[in-house]
Amino acid sequence: MRFILLFFMLLGLSANAQNINSVFISMPDSLSPLLTKVNRQDFADFLSSGMKAVVKNRFGGKSEMLKLTDDYLMLKTTESSSEEMKLLPLNDSVNVVCVVRTFCGPAEDSQVSFYSTEWKELPLSDFILLPKHEDFYKQSADSLKTVSRDDFTKEMFIMKAELSDKDNSIVFKCNTLEAVGKENAEQMKPYMLDSLKYEWKDRMYVKE
Repeated sequence: MRFILLFFMLLGLSANAQNINSVFISMPDSLSPLLTKVNRQDFADFLSSGMKAVVKNRFGGKSEMLKLTDDYLMLKTTESSSEEMKLLPLNDSVNVVCVVRTFCGPAEDSQVSFYSTEWKELPLSDFILLPKHEDFYKQSADSLKTVSRDDFTKEMFIMKAELSDKDNSIVFKCNTLEAVGKENAEQMKPYMLDSLKYEWKDRMYVKE
C-alpha cells in the first residue's frame, strides 16, 4: 500500500515537472515532418549555449527556434510558416498541449490543435470554440454608410492565432482585410474588431 501511494506521488511530481521542451522532443515524426528528433534536441542545446537556434531541416531548409520557456516555444519552421506550442494545465497533475501552426498566403492564417502530452490529438471543441467571421464585426452607429454583417462575412475569412509566452491567453486577429482589395478594405475597416482575446479558465479557453 505504501509503495502504491509513493508511486502516485512520484507520478504527480513528474507531471508537474513536465516542460514544453521535453514534450516537444518526444513529438512523433508524423506530427513533425520537417524536423527530426535530433533537430528538436539541438534547438534547446543551441539556446542554452547562447547560440542562434537554427537547424537544417529534412527538406534542406533552415528552421529556427525563436523562443523557449518552461511552458512555451515558438519556431520559424520555414520562410512562410511558424509554429507555437503552449503547455496548459487541466489539473494539478495533467497538462495538454495547444499547438498553433501559422501559414503565410495572401495573409497569415492559423490552425489551432490540442494534444495530450503523449501526442494524442484531442477534440478541439473540448477546449475552445473558435471565433467566427461575424465575431469580428463591430456594429457602427453610422446609419449612412453601414457595412452589413452579410457584406462583411461574404469576404474570405483569414484568421491568425497567437499564443502568449507570458500567460495562458490566446489572441485571434482577423486578417480578412489583408486579402481583399484596397477599396473593400478601407470600406470595411471601421466595422472590424482588430482582435479577440481568450483566457484559459476551468480547462478551456473563454473569450474575454
